[in-house]
Amino acid sequence: MAGSTGAHASSKEWYEHLLTPTSLQALVRAWLTEDTPSFDYGGCVVGARREQAVLLCKSPGVLCGRPFVDAVFSELGCSVEWLHCEGEELRPICEVARVSGPARRLLLGERVALNCMARASGVATAARRLAEIKRRLGWKGQVVGTRKTTPGFRLVEKYALLVGGIGTHRHDLSSMVMLKDNHIWSVGGIQGAVHRARQAAGFSIKIEVECRSVDEARSAAQAGADVVMLDNFTPKALEPASRALKSQFPQLLVEASGGVKETTLPGYMIEGVDVISMSAPTQGYKCVDFSLKVRKPGRDPRNPKVTSSL
Repeated sequence: MAGSTGAHASSKEWYEHLLTPTSLQALVRAWLTEDTPSFDYGGCVVGARREQAVLLCKSPGVLCGRPFVDAVFSELGCSVEWLHCEGEELRPICEVARVSGPARRLLLGERVALNCMARASGVATAARRLAEIKRRLGWKGQVVGTRKTTPGFRLVEKYALLVGGIGTHRHDLSSMVMLKDNHIWSVGGIQGAVHRARQAAGFSIKIEVECRSVDEARSAAQAGADVVMLDNFTPKALEPASRALKSQFPQLLVEASGGVKETTLPGYMIEGVDVISMSAPTQGYKCVDFSLKVRKPGRDPRNPKVTSSL
C-alpha cells in the first residue's frame, strides 16, 4: 500500500493536517499531467519491474514537502519510507527517504516530487532564518509571508512558511479584506471603503487598510479597521508612528510592510509593531538540491562530478 513510514513525527509534522486529501490529489494530478501529457517513452524502456530509489539531499537546508511527495508517489502506487522529519535541518550529502515501486512509476514521479521538495525546502529554509532572527531578538510579534507566491504553487509555499517557523498572512483575496491604495483611490476615501467592506464582510472577517501616514492610519482605525499596514515606513519613521497609534487605539494591530529584507528585518522589530510582512521568503528563495537515484550494485547514487573525460 502506498504511503510513508519511518522517522518519528517532529513538531512540524502536524502541519500536514492542514492539507486536505482532495487538494493534494488535485495538485499532484495536475503536476503529473503537465510532465507527461501523452506517451511515457522512458517508462516504456524500463517497464514495471520493482525497484527501490534513494532520495538524497545534496545541499544544506530545511526539509519540507513530505506530504506533497507522499501524494505524488501514492498517486502512482509507490511507497515512501522517510528517514528524516519534516522541518529537520539537513546536512549534505544525506539519505532522506527510500521510494519503492514499479520502475516506470518511480520515474514518472521523480522530477515532479523533486521540483516540489526543492522549492518547498527553499522557502522553509529562508523562513527558518527569519524565525531565528525573531527568536534571537526576543521580539513578540509575527513575521509573515505575503500573497506574492508562485501561481499554482501557493499552497506549497504557504505550507513551507509554516514549516520554516513564520506565519502566512492571508492566503487569498477571500481570506481577509485588505484595502490597498487602489481600492481607496477608486472609492474616494478610507472611511467609505472601510464601511462598504464591513457591510460585505460582516463581523467574522478582519479588515486591513494600507496607509502611508499616521493620519491615514487614524482614519482607518476610526472607521473600524482591525489592522493598519504602515507601508514603506523606514524603521526611523515606523517607531513613533506605531507608538502613537497604539496609545490611541490599543487593540489595533499594526503591520509593517514594504521592502523588508532579511538583512534589514531586525530594524523593524520594535515595540508597537505586531506584524512584519515580507515577500522575500516566497520570491527570492534558493532551492535545496535533491536527487532520486535507483539503487544498483556498483552505482554511486551520489552521482559525483566527472573530473576526467579520457
